Amino acid sequence: MSIKAKAGRAQSAANLFSHRGSLAPLIRTAQLLAEAQQHLDAHLPEELQGHVAVGGYQDGRLTLMTDRAVWLTWLRFEQRRLLSLLQQIRGLETLQGLQLKVRPIRPLYQPVHQPRHLPAEAAEQLRLCASDTSDRNLRQALERLASHGEQDNDP
Repeated sequence: MSIKAKAGRAQSAANLFSHRGSLAPLIRTAQLLAEAQQHLDAHLPEELQGHVAVGGYQDGRLTLMTDRAVWLTWLRFEQRRLLSLLQQIRGLETLQGLQLKVRPIRPLYQPVHQPRHLPAEAAEQLRLCASDTSDRNLRQALERLASHGEQDNDP
């Protein structure tokens, strides 16, 4: 079975990202939203930093998301000022309104690095078990585990 690109379907990466490509509008929108987020962060009060995020842009309305109802109330009171502030951005001059939502803003989860240590005595026990095992695959697995043991530096 061979894999052949059908005529008319396959596009070069240059065409996808060019001014007329199918990904170009998506990239422009993402850049516009990132610029709106930066502009908003620079002009929000300090206590709101990290609590308001730009969610999307559709039909002339920009979606702002916040993680608490109290911030949503503040955004409603400041909606006109924020609208005029965001209309300063090139590409958002025709912004007609804001849509405000309460949504949890979750930071990216980064698991805590927990290094594991295998004492030299445990590594030696694994080597002894490996030497007594007749199954080749099990013996190799035990030897690999034992190789992670701490080295004994005693002469």
